[in-house]
Amino acid sequence: MSLALPTATFHDGYTVPALGLGTWHMGERRGEKADEVRALQAGIDCGMTLIDTAEMYANGGAEEVAGEAVRGRRDDVFLVSKVLPSNASRQGTIAACEASLKRLETDHIDLYLLHWPGRHPLGGTIEAFEELRAAGKISRWGVSNFDALAIRQLSALPGGAVCAANQVLYNLSTRGIEFDLLPWMTENAMPLMAYSPLDEGRLLRHPGLGKMAKRLGMPPAQLALAFLLSRDNVIAIPKSSSPQRVMENRAAADTILTAEHLAELDQIFPPPRSREPLQMI
Repeated sequence: MSLALPTATFHDGYTVPALGLGTWHMGERRGEKADEVRALQAGIDCGMTLIDTAEMYANGGAEEVAGEAVRGRRDDVFLVSKVLPSNASRQGTIAACEASLKRLETDHIDLYLLHWPGRHPLGGTIEAFEELRAAGKISRWGVSNFDALAIRQLSALPGGAVCAANQVLYNLSTRGIEFDLLPWMTENAMPLMAYSPLDEGRLLRHPGLGKMAKRLGMPPAQLALAFLLSRDNVIAIPKSSSPQRVMENRAAADTILTAEHLAELDQIFPPPRSREPLQMI
């Protein structure tokens, strides 16, 4: 019997599953679209109802995959998409959102993110986000790839305090955010979305993780995801085009890590002892 998925909570009190579905690299090959759609639908069926995508992924192709996957069940899904920094002027953000809505076949995006800091002033981007929110085209907005200093600066801008989330690279082998960014976000009740939670598959081949996972009787991916799910208000978004692998990922929510397990993971993947530059892929 599966345990209920852990959840993360936004400022407005809205809760989402802490284990969702990524779409990076989806939509790149037409022949794989049907499998990608089935994988996302398998995830939705088992409660992983948060889908993360972006206009950048396959030049909108991933959004089209996500749109097809949620067709007929949009109300059951929490959709996240992102605007490219090059499009993030006030008018450019609005135009980009309209294009994403069309590809997603929906009238609203639940969480709309600035993909990373760019050349356009954040004030104009925030104004566009708020205009889109007032029009009902997005429900909330946030950012991605903002380090501790950048997220503080954003929060100090007019309207910046309503930023709903920050999506960054976070996994067992990339723990630098635990020194400053994650504590700040936890203190400010802002969910952190962890992209590439399996380090683009590299963690699956890590000998130390593999040995521990084998001893515990689980796949390495399950152990790596369980680590992230043990963190408060962290949302992991692994990508898989295989329904079977999606179900294996779902099993991470049924894995309870003890203090001894976490200490062992700290030995294999030491947490940061000082501030580190934010890593990105």
